[in-house]
Amino acid sequence: MRVGTHALKTGAKSTLWRRLGQHKGQVRSGAGNHRGSIFRLVVGTALIKRDGLEYPTWGCGSNAPSEVREGEKPLERRVSEVIGNMPILWLAVEDQPRPGSMRGFIERNSISLLSNHAKSAIDPPSISWLGHDCNREKMRSSGMWNTNHVDEQYDPSFLDALAALIRQTGS
Repeated sequence: MRVGTHALKTGAKSTLWRRLGQHKGQVRSGAGNHRGSIFRLVVGTALIKRDGLEYPTWGCGSNAPSEVREGEKPLERRVSEVIGNMPILWLAVEDQPRPGSMRGFIERNSISLLSNHAKSAIDPPSISWLGHDCNREKMRSSGMWNTNHVDEQYDPSFLDALAALIRQTGS
């Protein structure tokens, strides 16, 4: 599971669908850009470890020449397939981009509530979860494709805010 949002900085122009597209990759080619999505980066890193793949340039730098990107395309396609097979659930949170936004509150507290990091896992990930091969300890221990907020306590008022958003979405 991955919990995320977009536009948490004042004036940010990103949209939910554009951000999801960065994670999922391109529909036509099946490829994507792990240098623009931490989610893609860690899924690819887990695939490399699990399947014993050789991609020495994976995760190196924020840019890469076209020949490097071309060599990474098979793995980018596999990452797109993994992420593309994940179901998506979203809630409409209609507020302005800013650090104290409701989107940020919902994201932070959802991750905190769902994380298994340093807790007795109520609902641990399946044995076959790809994240077990992730190179980030907080992802492995939390059972989530997140690192931020996995070691925090959730604010109990979050549950009321979440319930209100779910009721609004259902109307």
